[in-house]
Amino acid sequence: MTLTIFNGSPRRHKSNSTLLTEHFIKGFHSIKEKENVRVCYLAETKMLKENLNIFDRSEQVIIIFPLYTDCMPGMVKEFFEHLPVKDSSPSLKLGFIVQSGFPESSHSIYVERYLRKLAQRINCNYLGTVIKGGVEGIRSMPSSMNKKVFKSFHQLGVHFAEYGEFSGEIMVKMKNPIKFNNMELIIFRFLKITGLVDYYWKSNLKKNGAYHQRDNKPFGN
Repeated sequence: MTLTIFNGSPRRHKSNSTLLTEHFIKGFHSIKEKENVRVCYLAETKMLKENLNIFDRSEQVIIIFPLYTDCMPGMVKEFFEHLPVKDSSPSLKLGFIVQSGFPESSHSIYVERYLRKLAQRINCNYLGTVIKGGVEGIRSMPSSMNKKVFKSFHQLGVHFAEYGEFSGEIMVKMKNPIKFNNMELIIFRFLKITGLVDYYWKSNLKKNGAYHQRDNKPFGN
C-alpha cells in the first residue's frame, strides 16, 4: 500500500522532522526498496487543497510535526480541521509522530490524546502516536551524538514496512524519559548552571541579533 508522510514543520526541508523522516524512510526502503513513499509539506499553504486530496486517496498516512511550547504549528491544526471524514468502513491507516525539544515526553501526552480522538472522528484506523523528545538541536550535534535516535527511526521504518504499523516496543523506548527522576533533575540543574542547557538558544539569539531582547516579556504584566 502507498505510504504518504505529511511534514508539518514550518522549517520544511531544513527541519528536524525532515531529518527524522529521512531515517524512517531509509529503514522502510531497506525492506520495500521499490515502494514509493510520498512526502508532502504542510508549510506549502497554497497546497492545502491538493494535500487534502492526497490524504483522501492514500491508504497509509503518517503525519509528523514539532511541538512548540506545548502547541502544534498553526498549519498543522488548519490541515486537521479540513480533513475529510472517511467512509463507514475505515481503510485508511493513520499514525502520527510528534517531536519536540523538551526532553520529557510528558509534554506531548495531551496532544497524543487529541490525535487519537481525531483519527476516530474522521473514521480512520489509528496506528498510534510516536513521541520523541530532546530533538531540538540535532542538526548542530556531531553525528555520534545522534546515532541512537537515528537508529530508532530507522528501525521504526523497518517495522512499518514489514507489518504496516508502528512498533510498540520502539514507541515505548522513544517516549522515555516521561519525566526526569530525582538524579536526572540534579544533573539537569547542574548543567543549567554551566550554561550548556541554554547554549543552543543563546547562540541562535546572537546569530539573529536578538540576544539583547532575551529577557523581554511582551505578554507579561
